[in-house]
Amino acid sequence: MEPFIVSARKYRPQTFKDVVGQQAITNTLQNAIDQNHLAQALLFCGPRGVGKTTCARILAKQINSDGTESEDEDFAFNIFELDAASNNSVDDIRSLIDQVRIPPQVGKYKVYIIDEVHMLSQSAFNAFLKTLEEPPKHAIFILATTEKHKIIPTILSRCQIFDFKRITVKDAAEYLKYIAENQGIDAEEDALHIIAQKADGAMRDALSIFDRVVSFSGKELTRKAVTENLNVLDYDTYFEATDLILEHNIPQLLILFNKTLSLGFDGHHFIGGLASHFRDLMVCKHQDTIVLLEVGDGAQKQYREQSQKTSNSFLLKGLDLANDCDLKYKTSKNQRLLVELTLMKLASIDFDGEKKNPESLAFQNKIIDFIAPAAFYQNIPKSTHKNTSSEIITEPLPEIIQEPKEVINDKSTTDVESVAHENFSIPDVLETGSHKQPISAVNVVNESTVEVELKSTNKKIDIKAPSKRVSGLSISSLKAKKQHELNKIEVVIDENDLPKDPFTQEQLEQHWNDFVNQIDENGQKILASNLNTDVPTLTEDHIISIELPNSTMKKEIERENFELMNYLRAKLNNHFIQLNITVNESSAKKFAFTPEEKYQKLREKNPAIDILRQEFDLNF
Repeated sequence: MEPFIVSARKYRPQTFKDVVGQQAITNTLQNAIDQNHLAQALLFCGPRGVGKTTCARILAKQINSDGTESEDEDFAFNIFELDAASNNSVDDIRSLIDQVRIPPQVGKYKVYIIDEVHMLSQSAFNAFLKTLEEPPKHAIFILATTEKHKIIPTILSRCQIFDFKRITVKDAAEYLKYIAENQGIDAEEDALHIIAQKADGAMRDALSIFDRVVSFSGKELTRKAVTENLNVLDYDTYFEATDLILEHNIPQLLILFNKTLSLGFDGHHFIGGLASHFRDLMVCKHQDTIVLLEVGDGAQKQYREQSQKTSNSFLLKGLDLANDCDLKYKTSKNQRLLVELTLMKLASIDFDGEKKNPESLAFQNKIIDFIAPAAFYQNIPKSTHKNTSSEIITEPLPEIIQEPKEVINDKSTTDVESVAHENFSIPDVLETGSHKQPISAVNVVNESTVEVELKSTNKKIDIKAPSKRVSGLSISSLKAKKQHELNKIEVVIDENDLPKDPFTQEQLEQHWNDFVNQIDENGQKILASNLNTDVPTLTEDHIISIELPNSTMKKEIERENFELMNYLRAKLNNHFIQLNITVNESSAKKFAFTPEEKYQKLREKNPAIDILRQEFDLNF
């Protein structure tokens, strides 16, 4: 029985043409040899297993070849390999320098290959500088390293640098296919692609994985055997998971995740692979980006078929959710719940990227609440269509309109006119808080804009509502936009219709106190305390005046003035009520009680305190 030789040694390239994935470097070295332009110090840097040492050996052999030697000649007496990881001292470098002076006995050059050169100490680097800069004519140094940044600049400046790149999945898979055919192994293309992906650009790692999988599965190398042996999730799992997400089948999706965990995979592995799967589906969307999909032809066909079922917005939303889960996984205390919650969110996304089952009528209902019924003012004329356009001036709006919770996404761009006639043709007044204001115009421009004009101010209020986006470049959207401009509805009323009932000081104080008690129960303690600082006074022209001890309290009340005024206007049925706040610093003394004043307050509540003070002869 012959001894087994690993594929990384058995199939080590013997010529530059056999080197995989480094054509630019091998061509450069071959031309330098042919034209006698070879430098005396070379630095090969790059990831592990990409052919640095192999190229160094091929170079050493070729520069000593003259055509008369046998094929088995390896010029062992002319090639010296030094492992800098274990020979990194100054004495080792001095010994090397002494050997360099001796010319070769066979061939023209002595080649010194120093592997992992970044492991040399600082003193060893300094001792090596002079020889590296001016070596004998028969000496060539080839330095190899995976970490170029650790080499001092003075060494780098004396070398001709060659940066080796990672070997692509395609090149690695093709070389593995060549080796499999050479060994009489029937290997599936998808199986070889998985091995190449697992190797992460290192050909030596790919050959090691290939040997391991062949030992496991024998002469039949299948995708299932590879995924089982390498402990990687087959992309069939992600195809099934994506189908369940598109079907909004949350129970089966959670069962699939549980099955994956039972196979020994963790949630981080699963969610990371799902994000990569979404990325692969995204690159299949365009013919030019399919080359970014590094899988076999069979898998590529599956990706194309599933990518047709998904939209770009869905994939972008899915990538965002999966990436967010990936970032939070390490810090989460309940990692399984985090992944399951992400899967449920993914399964709740519709094909267009919007949430499933939206409350599509939310904004419409808010507009209906915002526009009061016409019965409030029987004498307001009915609405008439008017094809006008004017400049819109944005005014502050009640909170119910400024912050709509949901988006109207169940109405298409073609049925906006029906929405306009359904919701905006009859309403005649504008409801501000708890009070209704007359409207001079209500214009439905499109499904995302409603113009409300108050005649008392001669201004228009532009109510912006988020809506489903429509491409501005499509013909249908341009036609719909033009039709929206034609469907403007105007309701004309008079300012005199605003309520202006008289009220007394007692009514004012009663409703003022009711409002203070109401906000106090709702937890707005500071505002309630500020409003209790002074008794509101009714002056002429329906102006309410209060006096505060400092400007801080004034700002606090002014911040909530909108809610207070709406409440009082509704209760007193007077739209013209205004609040005037003045600041009097001298009134602050009412709140800075002296010890005597505190004692008097306590004695009024409990006279026994005075007896206690006299009994024990207490002083302030």
